[in-house]
Amino acid sequence: MRLILLGPPGAGKGTQAKILVEAYGIPQLSTGDILRAAIAAQTPLGLEAKAIMDRGDLVSDTIVNGIVSERIDAEDCKPGFILDGFPRTIAQAEALDDMLKAKGIKLDAVIELTADADELVRRVIQRSKDSNRPDDNPEVIRKRLDVYQTSTAPLVDYYSRQGLVKTVDGMEAVETVTTAIKAALGK
Repeated sequence: MRLILLGPPGAGKGTQAKILVEAYGIPQLSTGDILRAAIAAQTPLGLEAKAIMDRGDLVSDTIVNGIVSERIDAEDCKPGFILDGFPRTIAQAEALDDMLKAKGIKLDAVIELTADADELVRRVIQRSKDSNRPDDNPEVIRKRLDVYQTSTAPLVDYYSRQGLVKTVDGMEAVETVTTAIKAALGK
């Protein structure tokens, strides 16, 4: 099973990814985790990414795409994977399509978790109390929601045209969302 989880910050992608990892025995591929692992392993792309990040710059799509491609080639991804946080833009989605086509594999589904913006702000404020994440405050979350709407939300239409999108209400209880995702996947 090869999945992408889409949804605004705080919609529950990370929570659902962890549950799906257990349910399907496939890894969650988070770009942040992949970048950190490539840097720790001192791969050529990891070293290049580290130099860029050390300067305070954003890692280019080319490097992120390359690191994701390398990760998809890992043995534990043979039965499938869950992409969380990638792709974030149409350009990254097109690169992913090309990458997967070259590898002879296809996506099975794109799970879109929908959520109410005001409820997301409330959730993130609660999460900040629980986890002390510095980026979990109302101003930052509203900015992240705006960035999501501008850059990432267009992926829903992009993947809908490919017949891959399964929309699930991310505002329900965690177990209810999980059940809806599994039903959407036919599992």
